[in-house]
Amino acid sequence: MGCAGSTLKVDESSKNLRKPKPWKHTQPITPAQLKQMRDEFWDTAPHYGGQKEIWDALRAATDADLTLAQTIVDSAGIIVSNPDLTLCYDERGAKYELPNYVLSEPTNLIRDG
Repeated sequence: MGCAGSTLKVDESSKNLRKPKPWKHTQPITPAQLKQMRDEFWDTAPHYGGQKEIWDALRAATDADLTLAQTIVDSAGIIVSNPDLTLCYDERGAKYELPNYVLSEPTNLIRDG
């Protein structure tokens, strides 16, 4: 799907999203372990501050493709500090830090053979 010629209008405060760089977990993990880590993060993240609506939007963005994720963060008024979503702010200045494991799979994910 080429998007040559069509460009998203993005205001100066936000950056175009991009996929996170490849990363490796401290030890190989299974998809089930990765899912558990993600679920635990999203369950506890709102307790560290910020608005639940922003956390919900970030979670939806991490589950979407880049184009939809861009639309989600723009619609929610999320200020993207790092284009891979590892660091974001809301309009009130609250900080939202996302670990690599909620953004992408590690390079040493154990695939069922």
